[in-house]
Amino acid sequence: MSDMRRSPAELRSMFGANLRQLARAYPSISELSRQLGINRTQFNRYLSGESFPRPDVLARICDFFEVDARVLLEPVASIVDGEDPLNSAFLRPFLGQDVSFVPEDMFPSGFYRFTRRSFLDQSRYVIGLVWVFREKTTTFVRGYEARAAMEAQGLPINRAAREFRGILFRQEDGVASMISRQNARTASFNFLTRVSSFEQNYWVGYVARTVRESPDGERVVRMVYEHLGTSHASAKAAGKAGGYCGVDALLPFHKRLLQPDTPFR
Repeated sequence: MSDMRRSPAELRSMFGANLRQLARAYPSISELSRQLGINRTQFNRYLSGESFPRPDVLARICDFFEVDARVLLEPVASIVDGEDPLNSAFLRPFLGQDVSFVPEDMFPSGFYRFTRRSFLDQSRYVIGLVWVFREKTTTFVRGYEARAAMEAQGLPINRAAREFRGILFRQEDGVASMISRQNARTASFNFLTRVSSFEQNYWVGYVARTVRESPDGERVVRMVYEHLGTSHASAKAAGKAGGYCGVDALLPFHKRLLQPDTPFR
């Protein structure tokens, strides 16, 4: 059991360390503090352990990160690990830590630009951006669906509705991921293998969505991932260029890898 007799300095230090770990899932501290409605300078003081939030602000932070008040007393990793079914004795050798450890040299952390054919309109393509990051031995992915792609399906286009998250696993010849939007509104299985390029920063594979069969749309399409590094400037430029487009607007190497004139098998 945790020792409840903690000094204010110890509580601030523990909370700051936990907050830093939770914030790693977000590429921009400025954007994170904006989403939380907390002044950036004040948020930095929380991160450094110099200050502690008021009870109402603490509750807001806990709700946002889906944790509880144990973040004051215990490392957040120990709180999460005890609730992770993937690392149960039953699933660990198949889906847990044994296979969810993806080395950096296999699939680096950072921003990725992806391109895939639209599931609903075979003449259109979706270009998007994702953030890949590590927490201990697990690799996660986070991104947002293109607004135009959501509108084409008659779906909401607010930030919460567009966000998706997932987890990566090692595979014999590449990496796979399970990705879902909030409350599992939609989900997909992705598989990627690295291809030869000058900077060794391209992966190609496919994405399969979990929907019932329909004559009007595809369930599996080819997909390309391009590693952009960790630069926010590069990510911002790529994000602005993303969206819904025709084949002529594809980047040349993306188009070559997608093989738009070749049926997917």
